Amino acid sequence: MNDPTLRVGVIGVGWAGQQHLAAYRALPDVEIVAIAGKERELLDSLGEEYGAALLFENWEELLEAPGLDAVSIAVPTFLHAPIAIAALKRGLHVLSEKPLARNAVEGQQMVDTARAAGRVLDVVFNHRLRGDIQALAGIIHRGELGRAYYAKASWMRRRGIPSLGSWFTNQEMSGGGPLADIGVHVLDYALFLLGEPRVTSVNAVTYSELGPRNIGETKAGDKTGTDSKFEVEDFAAAFIRLEGGGTLALETSWAAFRSPTDLIDFSVLGTEGGAELKAVGATKAVVGDLHVYRDVDGEIADYTPTAEPGLAHAGVVENFVRVLRTPAEWTANDGSLALKRARVIDACYQSAAEKREITVE
Repeated sequence: MNDPTLRVGVIGVGWAGQQHLAAYRALPDVEIVAIAGKERELLDSLGEEYGAALLFENWEELLEAPGLDAVSIAVPTFLHAPIAIAALKRGLHVLSEKPLARNAVEGQQMVDTARAAGRVLDVVFNHRLRGDIQALAGIIHRGELGRAYYAKASWMRRRGIPSLGSWFTNQEMSGGGPLADIGVHVLDYALFLLGEPRVTSVNAVTYSELGPRNIGETKAGDKTGTDSKFEVEDFAAAFIRLEGGGTLALETSWAAFRSPTDLIDFSVLGTEGGAELKAVGATKAVVGDLHVYRDVDGEIADYTPTAEPGLAHAGVVENFVRVLRTPAEWTANDGSLALKRARVIDACYQSAAEKREITVE
C-alpha cells in the first residue's frame, strides 16, 4: 500500500457492478485495472468506458491479474463466498455486494479467511448512508429520544420480484427471497440507528403467496436465470428481541397487494421521544419524510428535521478505499458486522420453518 495508486478489479457487469465502477472512477488515485463478466458485449463496452485494460469472462482469471490490490464482487449470492475466499487467499482486499453470503456458515468462512490473510472484507450496506437515515441517526445517537425500547422497520414492494425464474428466485443460488435480498438492508439500517444492540432471539414468518402464481414481477426485471421455479418467500416478517429489553419489528416484501411504490420506513419509540421516517422510493436521491416527536417542559415540541440525499454505493466505495489506505483499520473491517446480520437472517428462516422462537448465538 506504499504506492498511492490503488488498483482494483470489478467482478460483475450488471447494475451493481456498474455502481462500483462509477464510484471507483470518481476517486483520486484509483485505477480500474480489470473487469469480469459473462455478457461479452457489455463487458467490452464497460472496459472501454472505464479504461480497464484487462477484460475476462471468468472471475478466476481476473484474480490472477498482476498488480491488483482489491476487488469488488457484484454477482449472484452463491458466488460471494467462493470468489471472496479465493481473492482473500491471494492477498486481495474484498468489497462484496450484500448479503455477505447465502448463510452464516459461508459467511464465517469468509470472515475467517479475511482474518487469516490480514485483509479487509467489507459488504455493501448502502442504505445506512441514506441522507434521511444519517440525519435520524444523529438525533438518536445524541440521546434526544432517550432509550429506544421499540422500533419498526420495513422495505415493502408491490411488484418487486427481480425476475421470475432468475437466480433470485432459486433457493440454492440466492439463499432466500426478500428477507435475504432487501430485508438485510432493513435489518442493517435499523440496528445501526438503534446503536448496534445485540440480537438475542427472533420469531419470524415467511409467505410465498404471489410469486408461485407469477404475480409481482418488476417490469424492469432483467436478471440472469435458470428457469427456476419460485422457491423462496415473497413476504417475511420478524419480531426481533434485543439485548437490554428492546424489540424490533421487521417486514419486507417483493410482492404484496399494497401501494404500487416502494416504501422504506423506520419508526422508534424512546423514553424521551419518538421518530418516524417514511421514504417512498428506494433511490439515493429520495429524501423521506422525517418527523421527531418530543415534549419540552411538558409541552409538545415536535419538529421536522431536514436531510440531504445520500451517497449510496459511492459512499460505501469511498469508505472502502479510505480503510484500505489506513492499515490500522484493516483488522476492524473483517466482515464481522455483515456476519452478525447473516446470523440473524438465518435465525429468521429457521424460526419460520420450525414455527418457534430461535435464540441467536
